[in-house]
Amino acid sequence: MDFIIIGIIIIIPLIADIGVKSSYNKYLKIANKKGMTGQEVARQILDKNGLQDVYVVATDGVLTDHYDPTRKTVRLSKAVYEGTSISSMAIAAHECGHAIQDKEQYTFFKIRSAIVPIVNIGTSISYYIILIGLFLQALNLVYLGIALTSLGLVFQIVTLPVELDASARAKKQIDAMHLATNEEANGVSTMLRSAAMTYVAGVITSAMQIVRLILVTRNRN
Repeated sequence: MDFIIIGIIIIIPLIADIGVKSSYNKYLKIANKKGMTGQEVARQILDKNGLQDVYVVATDGVLTDHYDPTRKTVRLSKAVYEGTSISSMAIAAHECGHAIQDKEQYTFFKIRSAIVPIVNIGTSISYYIILIGLFLQALNLVYLGIALTSLGLVFQIVTLPVELDASARAKKQIDAMHLATNEEANGVSTMLRSAAMTYVAGVITSAMQIVRLILVTRNRN
């Protein structure tokens, strides 16, 4: 059983990562017909939704794109920010989806933002508590550590609808503003579906890690 769980923990995220990178690289080579950069796509979507106060800036790295709600900034990796590919369009629109969620106070977005500090603290100390509990043979301490680890799973579960909704908003904006042809829109959908699978994989992986911790603890007991 332990080997099966470890296999799931390793293989599922790997498959999801390969999928999203494969889609990203494929559509990174295909330019959109309007020649719009990721920055231009983001700016148009934000302005159309009354978000002129949200900045769009370039950031280092690959697939490091994200929306920063504290600074009201859409951060796009340079390949997305400067690129005119379908991947650039899809990712830029997706991050704008988060900005729109923020403006409209989307429930799961608010919950995720609120629990971030608690999750960061809880998960950062969870494994230390588990190790101390195992060393002292204090099961209550071990289960406390596992409970704190579970905060990561809660975060992943809350994140899933946030990401799926952002992708749905991205596709809606692209269609409403006629930014892409039908063929390009299909590429955008494929790109966003691949990205969504990484979050599904995250939920499964986190759940399996917790199951494994519980099984290890019971076996030691």
